[in-house]
Amino acid sequence: MQVSNSDGSSPSTDLGRREMLRREMLRYVGYGMGMVGAAPLLEMPQAVAAAPRNLLATPHFPPRAKRVIHLFMNGGPYQGDLFDPKPALKKFAGSKPPGADLVTERPTAGLMPSPFAFHPRGESGLQVSDLLPQLSRHIDDICVLNAVHADNPNHGPALLQMNNGTIIPTRPSMGAWFLYGLGSENQNLPGYVVLCPGRPVRFSILWNSAFLPSKYQGTYINHSAIDPDKMLPHLSNMQWDHPTQRGQLDLLQQLNADHAAARGGDTLLTARSEAMETAYRMQFEASETFDLDRETKQTREAYGPGHFANGCLLARRMVERGVRFVQVYYGDGQPWDTHTKHNETVPKLCQTIDQPIAALMADLKQRGLLEDTLVVWGGEFGRTPTSESGTGRDHNHHGFSMWMAGGGVKGGMTYGQTDDFGFKAIENKMHVHDLHATILHLLGLDHERLTYRHAGRDFRLTDVHGRVVHEIIS
Repeated sequence: MQVSNSDGSSPSTDLGRREMLRREMLRYVGYGMGMVGAAPLLEMPQAVAAAPRNLLATPHFPPRAKRVIHLFMNGGPYQGDLFDPKPALKKFAGSKPPGADLVTERPTAGLMPSPFAFHPRGESGLQVSDLLPQLSRHIDDICVLNAVHADNPNHGPALLQMNNGTIIPTRPSMGAWFLYGLGSENQNLPGYVVLCPGRPVRFSILWNSAFLPSKYQGTYINHSAIDPDKMLPHLSNMQWDHPTQRGQLDLLQQLNADHAAARGGDTLLTARSEAMETAYRMQFEASETFDLDRETKQTREAYGPGHFANGCLLARRMVERGVRFVQVYYGDGQPWDTHTKHNETVPKLCQTIDQPIAALMADLKQRGLLEDTLVVWGGEFGRTPTSESGTGRDHNHHGFSMWMAGGGVKGGMTYGQTDDFGFKAIENKMHVHDLHATILHLLGLDHERLTYRHAGRDFRLTDVHGRVVHEIIS
């Protein structure tokens, strides 16, 4: 028996016509949508009805932090220049006593002391380098982690472990896990944004969602230029007005839904449809969020010049609008990778981060945001206390410094200790898995319960490891 539609056509013919219409609509709508689509018209009921279901989720327990700003010093800064002074280096300069000959990526020479002075800062009296005079004023809000350690001394694997929890390049990034566990606070902006003026090593795999739904992946913004039209190209649709765009998108979404239903579902198509909705609603709010000219002259001057300063200010603007996770990469490539001319390069690098981070801390605190915004600073690893090629320092994953502030973290304290030369973590060691477990805990998420079933097993950010470091939580 032959089955036909009410108009006499066969189902296959009707499906073919709908497929042709869908492809034609994709072609034409693509001209205007671009990467970030057109303007949101949220006062329209149909726009609200079409919004993807990415609402706030319920955390496992009351969170201390609602959002995270990760200031990422890609390349790996040397802890002995900044937060972990080692006077023994001067006594044994040029030699390699026992404990100073651990394996790194390349052969190194003798111990090389840091030429930069340290002084006690704040009421807590923590030792901080003279390279960071403005940030030092906020040390009573900062918890310095002096015994962080990782598993690999190479940039690629270390970047993956710090960002994705493992050196395996097929796992979701921590920002994707944050969104998966908590949802988004703002339907008109991405919940996870990565700011980098160029391309870090490994690039987009560091903020991918892997096997998690693709709506949780990070949105990469090259903020080399602070013009919103350059950071977010194709933001405005110059061809059609808002109601026309909304109608076209509604039709396209219905065609996509029909297409998926006829094939028993299509997760990739559904993810693309959700991305198009987010892009549509980004138009107005994204333009405003990324427009630094809306800030006062006093605020702009407080953060200072340069791409990192702009990244810190953009991060503040985004978290106050509900973006869950913002990463600010220091620069293109791996700027802190000082294999040569270390002592000449580090002061220049510190000069470009000191004022912006201090301004960010003050700005968040003044606006009442630091209390529930967790700020994390660090690189993928540290550097050796021994010299490489006479003037440089090699990678060191055995023990390095990071710091956290706000979001329920105790300030004015250090946690962990490296050996006398600053080569290896020896006391209160904190693995990257412990770092991730602690961040998730501060966000109200149990790292052992935040799992996703894939390929026959449950995956999590911390794999089968990780300990929440309660000692640093207020």
